Amino acid sequence: MTGHSVVAGTTCLLTTAAGADVSGSTVDGLFVDDCRHLSRLVLRVSGADLRVLRSDPGVTTYAPGTARHEDPPYLLVRRRRVTPGRLAESLELTSFAGTPQTVEVGYEVAADFADQFELRSARTFDKSDAVRDTAAGRDRLVYSYARRGFARTTTVRAAPPAGLTPDGVRWTAVLPPRGTVTLELTVSASPAAGPLVARDDLARCVRQGLADLDALRMPAPGVPGAVVPAAGAPWFLTVFGRDSLLTSLFALSHRPELAAGTLRVLAATQGRTDDESRVEQPGKVIHELRHGELATTGEVPYARYYGSVDATPLFLMLLAAHHEVTGDEAPARSLEPAARAAVGWMLGPGGLAAGYLRYRTDRPGLVHHCWKDSADSIVFRDGAPAAGPIAVAEAQGYAYRALLGAARLAARVWSDPAWSAELTAAAAGLRDRFAADFRLPDGFVALALDGSGAAVDAAASNAGHVLWCGLLDDEWAGTVADRLAGDDFFSGWGLRTLAAGQVPYHPLSYHRGGVWPHDTAIAVAGLAAAGRRAEAARIADGLLAAASYGDGRLPEVMTGLGRERGGGPVPYPHSCSPQAWAAAAPLLLLDI
Repeated sequence: MTGHSVVAGTTCLLTTAAGADVSGSTVDGLFVDDCRHLSRLVLRVSGADLRVLRSDPGVTTYAPGTARHEDPPYLLVRRRRVTPGRLAESLELTSFAGTPQTVEVGYEVAADFADQFELRSARTFDKSDAVRDTAAGRDRLVYSYARRGFARTTTVRAAPPAGLTPDGVRWTAVLPPRGTVTLELTVSASPAAGPLVARDDLARCVRQGLADLDALRMPAPGVPGAVVPAAGAPWFLTVFGRDSLLTSLFALSHRPELAAGTLRVLAATQGRTDDESRVEQPGKVIHELRHGELATTGEVPYARYYGSVDATPLFLMLLAAHHEVTGDEAPARSLEPAARAAVGWMLGPGGLAAGYLRYRTDRPGLVHHCWKDSADSIVFRDGAPAAGPIAVAEAQGYAYRALLGAARLAARVWSDPAWSAELTAAAAGLRDRFAADFRLPDGFVALALDGSGAAVDAAASNAGHVLWCGLLDDEWAGTVADRLAGDDFFSGWGLRTLAAGQVPYHPLSYHRGGVWPHDTAIAVAGLAAAGRRAEAARIADGLLAAASYGDGRLPEVMTGLGRERGGGPVPYPHSCSPQAWAAAAPLLLLDI
């Protein structure tokens, strides 16, 4: 059986005699503009020698090696597609067993960046002056090469998220009985991108952000020894579920103790009962804790308030990310009951069991239970307010990542492969529903679905959160990224929460035109993940330029007035400073 050659422009994939792998020989590889961006891509399945049943240029079918008269427990179909500068592979594993199967699946990966003339010539080239690097991050594996002004990178991404090391990619796939699991790998080749933004400017902003986070550290109430980030001064010096979770997620590589403390205090205050007066439900993660007079006397409902649709999936996202980044299993093990309760709330009859995470708008306290929680924030393009129950777009993105994160923990830490398979299937179902219901006619993402199921069509920055969460397929992600990078969204300082030119847009509105640094940073991360690094860098540079007017400190929110008017960014009148997720936003930029 011979190998294959697939060509797309100046990109060529040459595979081995087995028909699918790049073996590391002197002839095969993924080549772009005469440079070998992949010198090894070998599929491995633990505990089994794979037999090639058939191999064609776009698809190879395998079965695990078994005894002559023994039926294989599953089938693996490997599909690949080559486009200019890019290789995409999917692995479809179909089970024939009546019980769940756990299969370790992965690739051995290497990139030597050899020139084709090296491989074709008997001449030896001295490349001892080359600088090579490999970086395994949370969501990508990046190989880089530079020599005498020539620079290239190879970026490997896996979906659902996988274990990444300098040598490759590994998934723990849990196959449901007679079911199917699909794994995806993409390899992108490009000239070395370099830093997304100027490192000197970013370093100043990072230093100030870390100093602000240290100033906002507070003891976790009721959890001795734990610290959490208070949301912001002067109005929010307390625990906020959503704010503390996102802040801790951004700062995870720099202040992991904030994540540990936040997870512990939110587990300790997790909903235990149904209480309409504070919107509490079993398994639901709290929105905020307050200890002032009016909260204590019950004149406002915020003493222990659960009016948040997104804190619960964010709790699961942070728990999974903490394990992935630190390698510490102890928090995941001790918080397994809280995680199961959180998943139970998400999958319950008022949640994903009915399609989406929704919230009612007639509960005590806040009208809207998403991060844009002002009463007039969720509107149609013509300015009409959306009626509840409401499903906001970004909460579904968080739910998708939460389910996949909990599935990984179930497989790797909690020893529950059947539950892992159930959660993975739930995530896939959510992704399919979202594509059917949230895609607007112009290709953008709806801000929300209202109580009747109608798509709320205002063009809003919430789409950047959806990009960041990986909920969109590549084509849709590209369309959304292009739209977000437009000048009606970008003020010159950051992304407006609502694109200019729409009826409800107002540059001095909190959530219908203002610019929030954390919101912008999330969108920048989403743009970069969609391959729009130039657009991401342009917006990130605007954010750093805004910080320069505050000695490196970013405010909670700025107005949406454009940079072209001259002078610095115009502050929002009641903006907190310092504020936690604004302080942590540069840390997210640093990791892109």
